[in-house]
Amino acid sequence: MGNVDIIRLAKECPGTIVSLQAADLAEAGRRLIDQVRVEVEKEARSKAASSLLTKEQVMQRLNVSDTTLWRWKKSGYLLPVEVGGQLRYKSIDIDKIVEGK
Repeated sequence: MGNVDIIRLAKECPGTIVSLQAADLAEAGRRLIDQVRVEVEKEARSKAASSLLTKEQVMQRLNVSDTTLWRWKKSGYLLPVEVGGQLRYKSIDIDKIVEGK
């Protein structure tokens, strides 16, 4: 069979029975792992970016002032993280406040 794209074949013709060399199966497995790795890393980057909120977003979501955020930071109640020289707040921390935890 030579250079058959096993993954594409499986997607396009899922009921097809094939006979292949172990090396072809191993290569298909490596390619599948690489594709999954790329998708997982892309999703993780997207989640990480969306899980950090700006001060303005936090103020709006919690309906609090800049002064309140400053006091919470000083008391350790809500600590921001510094990203690229800017303060961001973890959405998980904001969710806990909203839930009353």
